[in-house]
Amino acid sequence: MTTNGNGATTKGYFFEDLAVGMEASYAKKITNDDVLAFADLSGDTNPVHLDDAYAAGTMFKQRIAHGFLTASLFSTVLGTKLPGPGCIYLSQNLKFRAPVHIGDEVVATGKITSLDSEKGRAVLAMQAAVNGKSVLDGEAVMMVPRRERA
Repeated sequence: MTTNGNGATTKGYFFEDLAVGMEASYAKKITNDDVLAFADLSGDTNPVHLDDAYAAGTMFKQRIAHGFLTASLFSTVLGTKLPGPGCIYLSQNLKFRAPVHIGDEVVATGKITSLDSEKGRAVLAMQAAVNGKSVLDGEAVMMVPRRERA
């Protein structure tokens, strides 16, 4: 990985540098502002996310974060840490296991489970957890750049 003068990663791993078992994580506390911004950005104004009185009458008893707000943390892991900048997201499957509430800290983790050297693809098991409990998991397939050959 390489960084710019501000310490930001500008280039992720090359395919040749990856190994099964490598993992990376990103943690974020979900705030009310995050939920409001995601609703504005996505257009998903389901009242279970935005209306306290409505949400109180649901099975969740309180407002919950958008599932795809939580899932977006996978993109953070993949695009900034492992494989990192330069990789291309090809596919993602998701299984939502539990709600995320405003104030929860979500830890999103990706772990390489297989590598396809012919196609330059990495498969990662993805998990988002709150207090160690899985709230979302799935599998991502990434296209990873190779080193330029001389």
